[in-house]
This record gives sequence, structure tokens and C-alpha cells, in this order.
Amino acid sequence: MHEYDLILTLTAGLAGALFLGYLTQRLGLSPIVGYLLAGTLLGPNTPGLAVDSGMAEQLAEIGVILLMFGVGLQFHIEELLAVRAVAVPGAIGQSVVATLLGAWLASSLGWGNEGSIIFGIALAVASTVVVIRVLSDHDVLHTHAGHVAVGWLVVQDVFTVLALVLLPTLFGKGESDQPLWMAIGLTALKVSVLVGFTAIVGARVIPWVLDRVAKTRSRELFTLTVLVTALGIAVGSAQIFGVSMALGAFLAGMVVGRSDYSLRAASDALPMRDAFAVLFFVSVGMLLNPTALFDSPWLLAGSLGIVLIANPIVAFAIMWLRREPFRVCVMAAVALAQIGEFSFILATLGRELGLLTHEATNTLVAASIVSIVVNPAIFRMIDPIVGWLARQPRLRGYLDRPRLIDSDAPPPEGRVSRNAHRAVLIGFGPTGKTVARLLKESGIEPTVVELNIDTVRAVRDAGCDAVYGDATRPETLVEAGIASARSLILTSAGMANSTEVIRAAREANPGIRVLARAMYLRDLPDLKRAGADTVFTGEGEVALAFVEDLLLGLGATAEQIERGRTRAHEELFRVART
Repeated sequence: MHEYDLILTLTAGLAGALFLGYLTQRLGLSPIVGYLLAGTLLGPNTPGLAVDSGMAEQLAEIGVILLMFGVGLQFHIEELLAVRAVAVPGAIGQSVVATLLGAWLASSLGWGNEGSIIFGIALAVASTVVVIRVLSDHDVLHTHAGHVAVGWLVVQDVFTVLALVLLPTLFGKGESDQPLWMAIGLTALKVSVLVGFTAIVGARVIPWVLDRVAKTRSRELFTLTVLVTALGIAVGSAQIFGVSMALGAFLAGMVVGRSDYSLRAASDALPMRDAFAVLFFVSVGMLLNPTALFDSPWLLAGSLGIVLIANPIVAFAIMWLRREPFRVCVMAAVALAQIGEFSFILATLGRELGLLTHEATNTLVAASIVSIVVNPAIFRMIDPIVGWLARQPRLRGYLDRPRLIDSDAPPPEGRVSRNAHRAVLIGFGPTGKTVARLLKESGIEPTVVELNIDTVRAVRDAGCDAVYGDATRPETLVEAGIASARSLILTSAGMANSTEVIRAAREANPGIRVLARAMYLRDLPDLKRAGADTVFTGEGEVALAFVEDLLLGLGATAEQIERGRTRAHEELFRVART
């Protein structure tokens, strides 16, 4: 019966998330809303099918670990340093103000100080998933406004990790009689030892292990290795060092993210993270009791006021005082006006510490759903507001003030980013080496995509850009700069899933010119249908070489040889198309 409950929980949870996630996506909302609603419908507080919420929470623990691993994997200190002058003080200031407002709201309703503080912190942290989605949908992720918002999120992520580490020490209900300063000092020592161990030992051992596994060319073993790394360090952090599994997973992600395997880990292993993250959102949705919201309407209204009004106003004010452009201030502030996954992680911790009630979690889930639904609609109002402001020169001169300090100025429009290359080259065998050399001699800088880590390192040592990853993954092509490339060249004959690579490249860059290589003539129609402009086949080229050699031996003229090649080419490719 236990096994049946597990299968029912998994099936119902994922199926409900799929259906409602698809529906909310089609409505232009974040699929997170669908996942949360699926959990609500499957939870004990609504009629109909009810799954094992306890089992769902256990599965969701894996989702939390993998979510934090993903945060560490994508944590780029460079992004933070680029906008540090506004993102660091801005994120800290906004988080402190939101925490104080949330704590005041909760304490005014009779909550204890500890629970009020955790509730306030949960209202201060925006959803990384939602921010990236909103910015991407409006094509502003890679603008200065997007960089500011991402840097802001990085600071909030660090803020959340610190909270997850310190809250159990500050508010834990342990039986120890040691003073608070000693408990904090001991926790700081444990965290320092864990960080040092991960940075020194992990940074040497993990890449070494990934090196050995990658050379097996087995995708399954590589995926398994990344998952074991994330889960192993997370569990070891709790069992050996006595700190949160979330911190261990975050550190593990940082180690892998600094290695040559960061892109492949993100593209190959993290789909598993997404599946368990969905279960995490479903399990959170199960906690929502819609009818109970009527018992505490002021708590929900106040929470929404903090998330949708206070947070963006504070963020806007800090950026405006920093003399950021008005449009940048509005975009970044509005994008941050919602809460999501980290608020739920903090709420889960608060429940485990016995400091947050179901009323608090219920309110956070409801506030998250409302803010995620409203956020894209508010973001779409930015352009009309900025357009109206452009017609008000006096008001615009007051709001859109010039910078005093330009250290965080965005790059000029004509500047080419690191990944903007004119040609993407898949494979670096003998053919790939020759093509890459000829491209460089012609003034075209190629980016080589290879799944052999030794080859990637050799290419980089030779001064050519290279990306380690599976070309069939869209993330790998994005990293290689496919969106701005003029040509995609598939140099490997018989490469599995060549059609998928071509379709993904066409989706990212419809105007790209695709040159593909195939082993047999029968492969030509599929590659052409996928979007290849030109296909060269081993069979066809050998046949043409035979024709040319035979005609040359018979004393044919250059014109006759060319006519013979043309006829042979037409016949061969006519046969291939039938």
C-alpha cells in the first residue's frame, strides 16, 4: 500500500502540475502558479483526490537540495561585481526594510518575535525563476536593467543562504544551555570548516571525479555523478558539520560551477532538478487552505502590500538615489515585486523550528500566487508609462537624472559580448580542425562545441574559443553564441540527433546559415527538413571524386569534367530525395 501511495503521489502531483502549468503558461503566467494550484487541488484542504502530503514533502526535500545546487551552479560573482554599487546596498536595504515591515505586521497580530522575523524575511526575497522569466519574455534580461535585477537576486540568494544557516542557531529549540554567542560562534566555525573543506578538497576532488566520468562518454553516469555530488555534500553538511543541507548543496553547486563542467551539469543533470522542484511547489500548494484566508484577511492584505507596493518602492528609491535611469529603476523594481521558491524554503524552515503556523504558510502561498499572477501584467505597463514620461520634459528631467558615477554603466551598443561569434563549429575531428583553421585565416572567429573535455582544453590552449557540452542541448548552443552567429557547421558525420541541433539553432536564430555533414545520402532529406541549407555526404563526395578522376583519365577537358560532376550531383541527390 505504501508503494501505491508513492506512485499515486508522484503521478497525481506531476500530472496535475503538467496540466495546470501548461494552462497558466498559455495564459501568459508563470507555470509556478499552476504547480501551486495543482498542490492546492490535491491537498487535504480541497475536495476531490487527496494524495499523501507527508510523502510529497519528503520528495520536495530533494527539490530544495537541487534548487539550492542550481543556485550555486549559476552563482556568478562577476555578475554581482558588474553592478555592485547599486545591487549590494539596494538588495540589503530593500531586504532589511521588507523584513522589518513583515515582522511589524506579524507582531501587530500577536505573533512571537522569532516567527515575525522569519515571516518578514520570507516577504523580502523575490523568486529567481519568475524574475528571469519576466525579463526574458520582454527581451531585457541582457540589458543593464536585467543585469541590475540579476545582481540584486544574487545578493538576495546569499542573504537567504545566510538566513538558512543562522536561523536554526538563533531560534532553534534545542536542549543546549550554551550562551547564544557561543552557539553562533560554533555555527560560524562549522560553516567556515565546511566552506574551507569544500573550497580546498571539493574543488580538487569533484573536478577530478567529473573528469574520469566524462571520459566514459556516458551521459547517464555523468548525470548520476552530478546528482550524487549535490545530494552527498548536502547530506554530509547536515550529518558531519551540523549545518543546513541547503548550504551544502549551494556550495556543491559553486564548486561544479567553477569547473569546466558547469554548462554540461546545467544542461544534462538539472532537468532532474526541475522535476523535483515541481514536486516542491506542489507540496507547498498542498498547504494552502483557501477558506482559512478569510480568517486572516488583514495578514494577507498587509503581505501583498509589502510584496507588491513596499518592495518595489524601496527598490526604486534606492536605484533612483543612485541616479540609475528611470526606465532601469522601474523595470528592476517591478521585476522584484513578487515572492516564490525561497520564501517557501524559509517558511518550511520556520515550521520545522515550530515558529511559523499554518496560517503564516497559507498567507505566503497565497501572496506568492497573487504576486506571480499580477507581476507580468504590471511589467507590461512600463512602456506606456515611460512613453508618457517622454512627453513630459519637466517631469522627465526630474525623474530621469544623469549619472554622477558611471562605474556600472552598461556597455556601449556596438560592443560585442564574449559569446557573440560569427560561426559555431560542432565537432573538432580532422574535418573540424581544418574548417576552424580556414575560418580563422579568413578572419572569422569560430566557437567549437565538443563533448571531449581534453579536446576542449586543447582548443582553448591554442587560443580558440571552445564550449564543453552536448550540442543537442539548447543551453549549449546559447553558450556558444548561436543567437548572434552567422553560420552553424556540423563537421561530424553520422552525429546522433543532428536534426535536433539544427532545429534548436533555427529556433534561436532563424537567419543562421547551416552547413551539415552526413554519412549517407539517405540522411539528406531529414537534415534538409530540419533546416540545413547545405548538406555534404560521404557517399556523394566519393562518387563525385570517382567521376572526376575517371573523366580526367580519359582526357576530358575542365568544362567536360564540370558537366560530368553536375550531372552526377543531380542524379545522386535526385535519388536521395526519392
